[in-house]
Amino acid sequence: MLTLQAPAKLNLTLEVLGEYQDGFHEIRSVVQTISLCDSLHFQLGRDMEFKSDMPDWAPERSLVSKASSLIRKATGCAKGVTIEINKRIPWLSGLGGDSSDAAAILRGLNKLWGLGLSLKELLELAAQLSSDASFFLYSGTALAEGRGEIVTSLPSLPDMWVVLMLPPVLRMPGKTKQLYASLKASHYTGGQITDRLVTSLTRGGEVTSSSLFNVFDEVTLDNFAGLGKYRQQFLKAGAQEVHLAGSGPALFTLLRDKNRAEKIYQNLQEQGLESYLIDTLPAIEPVK
Repeated sequence: MLTLQAPAKLNLTLEVLGEYQDGFHEIRSVVQTISLCDSLHFQLGRDMEFKSDMPDWAPERSLVSKASSLIRKATGCAKGVTIEINKRIPWLSGLGGDSSDAAAILRGLNKLWGLGLSLKELLELAAQLSSDASFFLYSGTALAEGRGEIVTSLPSLPDMWVVLMLPPVLRMPGKTKQLYASLKASHYTGGQITDRLVTSLTRGGEVTSSSLFNVFDEVTLDNFAGLGKYRQQFLKAGAQEVHLAGSGPALFTLLRDKNRAEKIYQNLQEQGLESYLIDTLPAIEPVK
C-alpha cells in the first residue's frame, strides 16, 4: 500500500502575456500549494481500478484515468493497481485538484511499479495532461511559464494562513477555456507583476495581499452570476482583499496573522458559506 497527498494550489499571480497560434495562451504565474489535499491510496492488483468517496466522481471524466494510461503506454508496464481517491479539494473550483491527482498518479505508479522514471521524464508526461500537472510534480512555491508546463522552483513562501471560500455559484465544465476566450488584448500584461513577486521571494521578502494578481478577476463577474455578491460577503467577514483562485469560482485571502484568519473563517461559517482554514505548503521531495 502506498499513500500520497495531492495538494490544491493557488495562483498568487496569473498573467496572460498573449495567445499562441494554436489557441493556447502564454502565461506567467507564481503558484503555491496549500494544505487542502486529496489522498490517493495505491494497492497492487491485477487490473486498473479506481474508487472515490466523492459522489458522481467518474474516472473517465478525470485526468487520473488518462495519467495512468499514459504512464503504462510510455513504459510498456502491464501491472495492475487499485487506486482509491479520497476527495477533499472541491471539484471545478480553480484549485487544480484534478491536475494534482493526475500528478500524484504519475508519482505513485512510478514508485509502486518500480519504473524508475526521472523527473524530466515525468514532466514530459505531465505536460500531455494539463497546464497545471507539471507544477504539482514540484509543488511548494514555483514560477510557471509557457502554457504552465515550464516550472521553476522558488524559495518557499513563509508559512501563511489561507481562508478559502467556495461561493454557491454554478461550477461549469470547460470554464477555464471560456474565461480565456473572454480575455481581450487589453487584459494582457508583460509579466512584470509576476517578476516583482519572484524578485521579492528570491530576496527573502514577504508576500502581501497587494502583490497578488489574477487576470481572470477582470472577467469572472461576467461568467459567474452572483460571484460579486459573495466577494462582498467575504470582505464583510473581515478580509481586506479577496482574490480569485485560478479560474474560480473559489475565492481566498492570504494572511500572516492566525487569529485574524480564524476570525474571518468563523464569520464565513456563521453565514453558512463553504469555507476552509488552511495554510501554505513547502515543496515535496523531488523525484530523482
